[in-house]
Amino acid sequence: MEDLNKLRDIDALKITLASPDEVLAWSYGEVTKPETINYRTFKPEKDGLFCEKIFGPVKDYECYCGKYKRIRYKG
Repeated sequence: MEDLNKLRDIDALKITLASPDEVLAWSYGEVTKPETINYRTFKPEKDGLFCEKIFGPVKDYECYCGKYKRIRYKG
């Protein structure tokens, strides 16, 4: 209930586009291949548009090879 009252106190909200420097600071990988998904394994191609190394795992708490699974390997 208290959170709802805080929302009512907001008069304005301003949304702006991120500058190129801000986007560069957020990034931590580079897409170097145009490939997306392997048609045989249906897994993302390494260094491609859906690379798990760059964008994070497809499945939560599971690495690409499948060796580490479950929440105890979080992060």
